[in-house]
Amino acid sequence: MPRPLRVAIVGAGPAGIYAADALLKSAAAADPGLAIDIFERMPAPFGLIRYGVAPDHPRIKGIITALHQVLDKPQIRLFGNVDYPSDISLDDLRTFYDAVVFSTGATADRALDIPGIDLEGSYGAADFVSWYDGHPDVPRTWPLEAEKVAVLGVGNVALDVARVLAKTADELLPTEIPPNVHDGLKANRAKEIHVFGRRGPAQAKFSPMELRELDHSPTIEVVVNPEDIDYDDGSIAARRGSKQVDMVAKTLENWAIRDVGDRPHKLFLHFFESPTEVLGEDGRVVGLRTERTELDGSGNVRGTGAFTDWDVTGIYRAVGYLSDQLPKLPWDIDSGTVPDEGGRVITTSGEHLQSTYVTGWIRRGPVGLIGHTKGDANETVASLLDDHANGRLHSPASPDPEAVDAFLADRDVRFTTWEGWYKLDAAERALGEPQGRERVKIVERDAMLDASGA
Repeated sequence: MPRPLRVAIVGAGPAGIYAADALLKSAAAADPGLAIDIFERMPAPFGLIRYGVAPDHPRIKGIITALHQVLDKPQIRLFGNVDYPSDISLDDLRTFYDAVVFSTGATADRALDIPGIDLEGSYGAADFVSWYDGHPDVPRTWPLEAEKVAVLGVGNVALDVARVLAKTADELLPTEIPPNVHDGLKANRAKEIHVFGRRGPAQAKFSPMELRELDHSPTIEVVVNPEDIDYDDGSIAARRGSKQVDMVAKTLENWAIRDVGDRPHKLFLHFFESPTEVLGEDGRVVGLRTERTELDGSGNVRGTGAFTDWDVTGIYRAVGYLSDQLPKLPWDIDSGTVPDEGGRVITTSGEHLQSTYVTGWIRRGPVGLIGHTKGDANETVASLLDDHANGRLHSPASPDPEAVDAFLADRDVRFTTWEGWYKLDAAERALGEPQGRERVKIVERDAMLDASGA
């Protein structure tokens, strides 16, 4: 009787968990012994949902419920606090598994190549998100001295950053934010937040619901300049072709024609302003220079030669995430992804790297919503199972499940498990209960390990 298939997944965010779910749904009936081990460098699972979604978005965090049901399956084991490649390498994984799927996502900030972007007071949005989401590997404090702040970018991450900067600390207190984040936000001096996009309303990458949420806070006044509401033939076509684009445009139009109210924090959404330089003095940010743009008929824009200097002393670039390069795998430096065909990792010579696959943002770049990752996982898993059915997977030298535990023990890796997540979850809920909160997130890595019984 053939030995059951064993698959390792590196990354316990949505992409990795969706891949595990697709494997179970596609192969468990034919291979009831199928075993999946998920390796995650953080002590807790869920990746982007836990450390990339703003704390005041419980609707999105509700996705964890569905992911939880997958990880509850007996065919799946979780190894948390295990880093690739320092704790376990690709060669190590090949020793224990028939196939390896990488789903490590994207957590770094994409660069913005304009003068002054590295001045003190200029930050990457991903770093700020990690701070307010209680990531264990970032500093516990964040400088929030600027009264006027610019956010560069018109995607959902830019909205999250702008909204967190504009809200009061007490508005965010009912969420899961840890005490250090609440204390930091209480010291936040921001009163004006300016969000800049180089194109128009029809090209913004906001989702309609997240955009409308900006206006729900009693302390935030959203302001749109009527002169920024403009469309060309390409923009009109984009509205007609997408209900979401049309809904975003209509929301912005409604905000542009209303009177400005008296809420204490102003959040300005600027369009047709392309950042060209961060202005500095004595090594610190003192302003932002933008060039006015105009539509060219296709939905793209061109510069007009008219520049504006904006009085801001803090800048956050939210121009996209970037994946970390994975050792032992080919790499496309321009896209920040692992080259693939149908999820199969492709070497520089165009051959499939045997038994090695990718899914999620490490495969296609940080685009799309979380739900889009399901289709990605299905395609990758279909390729993996096709290779399995046709004998194209390699045979691991040590397929015994206990061999993995022994290997990590020999390496003195203090790893967490799925049972440990239940303990950490209970500990965080217990911290929140006296305050009437669902949970208070534990931040320190050692404290997470202790609570997990690692």
